[in-house]
Amino acid sequence: MQHNIFTTMRSVKLSEGCKVTQVYAFNPTGGEAGCGGYGGKVGGKFLQHLQDLRANSIRTKSSRNSHPPTNHNQTTRTNVSVESLLPAGLPTVDLIEPKIEPCLKSVDFVESLADVYTKVENSSQLEKSDRFLEQCAVFKGLSDSKLFRNSLRSARQHAVDVHSKVVLASWLKFERREDELIGLSAMDCCGRNLECPRACLMSGYDPDSVKDPCVCLRGQPEEDVLMGDEEYLTFDADEGGGGGGGDDCDMSFCIGDDEIRCVRYNVASLSRPFRAMLYGEFKESRREKINFTQNGISAEGMRGAMVFSQTKRLGTFDPKIVLELLSLANRFCCEELKSACDAHLASLVCDMESAVILIEYGLEEGANLLVSACLQVFLRELPFSMNNPYVMRLLCGSEGRERLASVGHASFLLYYFLSQIAMEEDMKSNNTVMLLERLGECATEDWQKQLAYHLLGVVMLERKEYKDAQNWFEEAVEAGHIYSSVGVARAKYHRGHKYSAYKMMNSLISDHSPVGWMYQERSLFCTGKEKLMDLNTATELDPTLPFPYMCRAVLLVQENKLESAISELNKIIGFNVSPDCLELRASISMALEDFEGALRDIRALLTLDPNHMMFYGKKHGDQLVELLRPLVQQCSQADCWMQLYDRWSSVDDIGSLAVVHQMLANGPWKSLLRFRQSLLLLRLNCQKAAMRSLRLARNYSTSDHERLVYEGWILYDTGNHEEALSKAEESISIQRSFEAFFLKAYALADSSLDPESSKYVIQLLEEALRCPSDGLRKGQALNNLGSVYVDCEKLDLAADCYMSALEIKHTRAHQGLARVHHLKNQRKAAYDEMTKLIEKARNNASAYEKRSEYCDRDMAKRDLSMATQLDPLRTYPYRHRAAVLMDDHKEVEAIKELTRVIAFKPDLQLLHLRAAFYDSMGDNGSTLRDCEAALCLDPNHKGTIELYKRIWRGNEQEK
Repeated sequence: MQHNIFTTMRSVKLSEGCKVTQVYAFNPTGGEAGCGGYGGKVGGKFLQHLQDLRANSIRTKSSRNSHPPTNHNQTTRTNVSVESLLPAGLPTVDLIEPKIEPCLKSVDFVESLADVYTKVENSSQLEKSDRFLEQCAVFKGLSDSKLFRNSLRSARQHAVDVHSKVVLASWLKFERREDELIGLSAMDCCGRNLECPRACLMSGYDPDSVKDPCVCLRGQPEEDVLMGDEEYLTFDADEGGGGGGGDDCDMSFCIGDDEIRCVRYNVASLSRPFRAMLYGEFKESRREKINFTQNGISAEGMRGAMVFSQTKRLGTFDPKIVLELLSLANRFCCEELKSACDAHLASLVCDMESAVILIEYGLEEGANLLVSACLQVFLRELPFSMNNPYVMRLLCGSEGRERLASVGHASFLLYYFLSQIAMEEDMKSNNTVMLLERLGECATEDWQKQLAYHLLGVVMLERKEYKDAQNWFEEAVEAGHIYSSVGVARAKYHRGHKYSAYKMMNSLISDHSPVGWMYQERSLFCTGKEKLMDLNTATELDPTLPFPYMCRAVLLVQENKLESAISELNKIIGFNVSPDCLELRASISMALEDFEGALRDIRALLTLDPNHMMFYGKKHGDQLVELLRPLVQQCSQADCWMQLYDRWSSVDDIGSLAVVHQMLANGPWKSLLRFRQSLLLLRLNCQKAAMRSLRLARNYSTSDHERLVYEGWILYDTGNHEEALSKAEESISIQRSFEAFFLKAYALADSSLDPESSKYVIQLLEEALRCPSDGLRKGQALNNLGSVYVDCEKLDLAADCYMSALEIKHTRAHQGLARVHHLKNQRKAAYDEMTKLIEKARNNASAYEKRSEYCDRDMAKRDLSMATQLDPLRTYPYRHRAAVLMDDHKEVEAIKELTRVIAFKPDLQLLHLRAAFYDSMGDNGSTLRDCEAALCLDPNHKGTIELYKRIWRGNEQEK
């Protein structure tokens, strides 16, 4: 089946990191080396340049494959012992206890998805934002952070009150904290009402407005800018008895020696108390002059009240006067004046200093909007505002919660956000505990109580306060959170009740459909063969759990089977890279004196988490890098480029990350390397770290045209495709570059699929290939150009592109060439081409999967089995096997095949396919459940919507 341009190019991007940026490392002057057309000259010139670098490098190819030849390095190696590198020794099973997940976790996740979807659909406008927040809590434990962020956006979109808008917009901004650009302040917005700090201070339900340009960009109407200056000048200009005395004034307020002339009717219109005083049965109603000295307002403040009574505007009053007017408005119930003062003061809040000062007035006077504006600054400055003692006293303490509640700003939403940040910053801190206690106090719904009590249990367990941890976990279980039973068992185990803990996990497995984490937990409470059996069952049920692999590796280490231990870790690192697994593999490599492998893993680890502390928080990864560097062969920058080229070509992503990390140590602000890093992280499915690297590339760009390209990719990756295209065009207007043309081609291919657009995309890619770049980038561009030619049915031109890409060792071009052979009905040639890719690629699960399309049924079955073994997260093999079983009328087996993977990867396509299978079997209840779960993941999936509506209508008709 032919793929359209967008599908092809996007798949290339996600699996290969196809985005391209400038690299002048081999040609710093921007000359013509390696920058010819898209034919063989590219490969020839580039390979010649590599040979020149190789000849001029410090060491030869043969020396790279041997031990350091110099006496200096040999001496250094003998001086640094393995014991100094591993001060705590190799890890033991007791020290790698898995963390209890700090989130809602269900024993039947599909049922939870379906349930929250129906809640969202059946909720009113006022309830919808809260239901999306519940959906956020359900998604929090998933590896795909996009689902959580999408739900958070939906919650903000449907928020009604100012408080919810402020908290949700601040949370969205916090989720992008790794993406921030240099030069932006906390109160800057992203250009949409979704996060605009001014838009958040506007109450009301308007879900479509979040996509509009923010009010900051649209500016203010002219009448709002004037702010009543003329009226202010009128009363200020009167130098006689008191202020603003006009022919209409019929009374005065006397404050000390000052007399403020005003219109009785206008003042009476401010509130009922004023009306009663001036027109009622009180003696003031018969006086022309009223003594107002004892009412806590200055003469200037009273003049301000007089002006407001006439104009209903505050003018350009000093903030001190506005604060007096706010107090006056509260004492005399002047709602309109209070609202105006509240809004005016809120507009003055712009930074931490003003927020800390003004929030006290807001809390004392019950000024909801002013408190909102101050709170917004505190939240948008997180986590740095947590260092402010006043802010933390207000947010953490019971008294602070009561004060915030008095103005409508103490909510489960607020403390959920704050507690998440506190747990990330320091899970064991007293502030974290206090925030979670406030969270529990604000919890009203069952899911809120489950979450609050579970999080308190998790934190108390980390603090080793096991009795309190057990109590909180038990509260969560009582509220309905079954997963918290794990915490109860863990706390009992640490308190010495080991058999009770084991028995509890036995009951959990017996009472529910078993899932991987249940067996993982039980394995903690047993030994020997029983422990190994539970670990193996956990992996069988959920191959994505890192702990069973790590535990088996440690058990192998204890048997002195170090190579087997590394092989065990390789199984999960091949498809799920995590700092913990890399750290453990590095430790074992050091024990084997494979210092090069250890250094590779630590560099990759620091790319994922620059602040990672190794050996249970005792040593920073950077310190270990410095200890290991003398033990491996030192490389020049040219050598590093050669290594990067080789490892990228062999699809060794972790090795490539390590090389880039080493190169950045010599020049940490090199944007092109940061960009290369982001591509590798995308291939490893580390979205958050990838975006951080991309932002750093932009922040440290040395030219405007380069900065615009990175900004374009940032916009593209955050869903703003038109803005990305605009950035590419702006960059081209400054300087024609490979990167700008590639970005423009990519953005156009994503938005348009018609033949004319395809021709234009081809032209843009050809223009890109005429610009200076290196072979790695050119290979990717040639590969993408071949994909577009295939979509246009120009197979010979596509084959030429793929061959040119292979000449410069762009290994993945084998896959494109195989596709061309397949479309030409040359199935054997396609199969052979994919075999070449399997042989060359270090990470080849996708190659096995693709090769299965070019062989007979039995061979395809073997290839798909191998793909699943190498990467159980790839969904196509499961879908293919299930479809084959359905074709063979083995419905139960087909359902079982899908259920097996859905248990640990609730994928949209898998749920939709299982729903269709249930539909064909006449099981309407299961069909509806899977449809609802799928729509919870993507409410706009057309196929699922159609199936869901059809089954729903059928059920209604039967009733």
